[in-house]
Amino acid sequence: MTRKVTTRKSTEERRAEAEALHETIAEQIEALRDSETWTRFLAFAQAFHRYSLGNLLLIFAQSPEATHVAGYRTWQSLNRQVRKGERGIRIFGGRDIRETVENEQTGEEEEQRRVRFFPVSVFDMSQTDLIDPAAGDPSDIAHQLTGDDPAGILDAVVDYLTGKGWTVERESIPGAANGYTTTDDSRRVVIDADLSPAQAAKTALHEAAHVILHAEEDHAEYVEHRGIKETEAESVAYIVAGILGLDTSAYSVGYVAGWSKCDADTVKATAANVLRTAHALADAITTGTPAPVAA
Repeated sequence: MTRKVTTRKSTEERRAEAEALHETIAEQIEALRDSETWTRFLAFAQAFHRYSLGNLLLIFAQSPEATHVAGYRTWQSLNRQVRKGERGIRIFGGRDIRETVENEQTGEEEEQRRVRFFPVSVFDMSQTDLIDPAAGDPSDIAHQLTGDDPAGILDAVVDYLTGKGWTVERESIPGAANGYTTTDDSRRVVIDADLSPAQAAKTALHEAAHVILHAEEDHAEYVEHRGIKETEAESVAYIVAGILGLDTSAYSVGYVAGWSKCDADTVKATAANVLRTAHALADAITTGTPAPVAA
């Protein structure tokens, strides 16, 4: 028998609450933008290169759970040390070089510039440790949830995804990633085995949103627009969890802020996709309880 979350809320009540929750996450992101926490995170985020689509595809193919990627010395400058024995993610770096060549038409020598590409190693943040913990971690704007999952959200999502032909597994995931959805034909959702029940429930909702919204998209589309895709998935998780009585704001607000660059307009622009998916997911994993009959 498929497990579902029992709720007395009507479909209309859930839809109204979903819209209200979507507005609150945008409001909380606007408030975060004026905080010292965001200022520190922004300085951290600006240290990273903007990689080409080709390099993004290489990164994602080798480490689908990667979040922030940089070179060895860049991590040291950010108060993080790549752990001994970690294997680098191989991408292509480019360097401008000047060379003197003969112009075939004039026969004269002239200087030309071109970009020379060569393989380099970069590392994800999950492969690093803080050098000086007392200095704080500017990347820490999404705080892991603690507590239980009394409504049984995780079980309901697992059954929903299984019914759609997906396999849901609990495995230890190194680093900061809580879960991931495969983009090949394996149709697997993996949730970190070490998460609290509340965090696991939220992560399951997040990955279910990816399945609904992004599983059938072209892989390059997801990689190129990952910020929007992650904003959508976490917004769905926040809304559905909120409808079912689980407040995920301690994690979701910082997570959405990071991927949306703390732009509330990005959150608002995804409203149609987010609300449609939140409604579909909430309807799929809940069941009503009939009102008690008077004696």
